[in-house]
Amino acid sequence: MDRSAATSIAAPRTVEQPVQWNVWAGVLIVLTVLLYGPILGHLVQNWWQNPDYSQGFLVPVFAGYVLWRERDRLAQISLRPSNFGLVVMLGAIMLLLLGSLGSELFTSRFSLLVLIAGIVLFLAGWKMLKGVSFALAFLILMIPIPVIIYNQITFPLQLFASRFATFWLQLANVPVLREGNIIILPNYQLEVVEACSGIRSLMTLITLAIAYSYLVESRRWVRWVLVLLMVPIAIVSNSLRIFGAGILTYHFGPSMAQGFFHEFSGWVIFVAAMLLMFACHWVLRRIGGRKDTANA
Repeated sequence: MDRSAATSIAAPRTVEQPVQWNVWAGVLIVLTVLLYGPILGHLVQNWWQNPDYSQGFLVPVFAGYVLWRERDRLAQISLRPSNFGLVVMLGAIMLLLLGSLGSELFTSRFSLLVLIAGIVLFLAGWKMLKGVSFALAFLILMIPIPVIIYNQITFPLQLFASRFATFWLQLANVPVLREGNIIILPNYQLEVVEACSGIRSLMTLITLAIAYSYLVESRRWVRWVLVLLMVPIAIVSNSLRIFGAGILTYHFGPSMAQGFFHEFSGWVIFVAAMLLMFACHWVLRRIGGRKDTANA
């Protein structure tokens, strides 16, 4: 009698817990879609219209792949819901309101990631939040950086690219004069505009470097070095592109600075930057291998 009673009492608890969890998950997902539907729609439109952030389409896909790849490990994490997740979710809604009132798109979009973190914490606990932290943090790369920061980055990049290209054009015996971000040739003026500053390739290469290092490298220091190396690689490769445009423009005419060459050279430089990243990784693996051999 006691055993059957204990079984009858315990059984509903094992059934009721998942049902209650699913109800909470469903409600939170519906509320999230209602709150962030317009923001997500505008974000996708931004990816489509702004080439600087076209990699945004791939970021959620890769984050989903990371979760799928780690599914067995995540399944082993015991669920320990934390009510502190409610505080985090309220904080996310406050960020959403502040971003909407202040017309600051980054704050509104970033609040979605904070809300997701709060939902995970509320439904599954701190260990689960830690388990999905990489995928969640990777989603930041799909959000365009704030305009004020974007402007602070692009103009110095424009100046650096124009200075670098002018220096190498002078070494190549090309008569050239630079005024700010404008490179003056005898037969044409090359203006290093925001689109040519390298910010586009910089954001894309950093995103690819993070994804690549996660997939093929287990050592954290190597991952960090690879990602950090993409900054000078992207900047220098973009400057070389402008240098090449200056050489061809001087020898073959202004038409070489526009149209097919302009687009094709972008792809060539991008592929070259990726190959350079692979080469850097090969060198880092050799360095790590030597250290491991010495320790052995």
